[in-house]
Amino acid sequence: MHKLGKRIMIIGSGGSGKSTLARQLGERLDLPVIHLDAEFWNAGWMVTPQDEWVEKQKMVLSGAEWIADGNYSGSMGLRLERADSVILLDFNRFTCLWGVTKRRIKNRGTTRPDMAEGCPEQLDFTFLKWIWRFPARERPKIIEKLSIHTDINQIILRNRKEVRQFLAGGIE
Repeated sequence: MHKLGKRIMIIGSGGSGKSTLARQLGERLDLPVIHLDAEFWNAGWMVTPQDEWVEKQKMVLSGAEWIADGNYSGSMGLRLERADSVILLDFNRFTCLWGVTKRRIKNRGTTRPDMAEGCPEQLDFTFLKWIWRFPARERPKIIEKLSIHTDINQIILRNRKEVRQFLAGGIE
């Protein structure tokens, strides 16, 4: 039985399925889902300036209940300070590259539901390179941040089978 609490973070590489898991848990636990990509990006793939981004996160995370999916490592501490649980989708790069490729095909020319309006699905070399480098560059930073927050329930899922088993098990 996994007791997740009422404030849950889902982090991991692009293409790992963070948004999908967030939606599934949101439905199962009747918790509101915050897709950080939808909050960060503005129409035309314009970024939110850093000071506004921090304030926006403080606002959307001020509620007593939420599931937030997305990394945004520069402001991850804001979420870790309030989270009851964090789920790290610690998948290999090939699984994640396949995930973004499938997502690109499925959402070609449209904006996916977990993205800001006016940001049609795209796949570029910079994003693919970020996914490829994620295990070596981003994962260690995440693990270091998690090691500081030992009071938070931490769940690491290493592949899609473990996600299915997690969802099939008792969750509250």
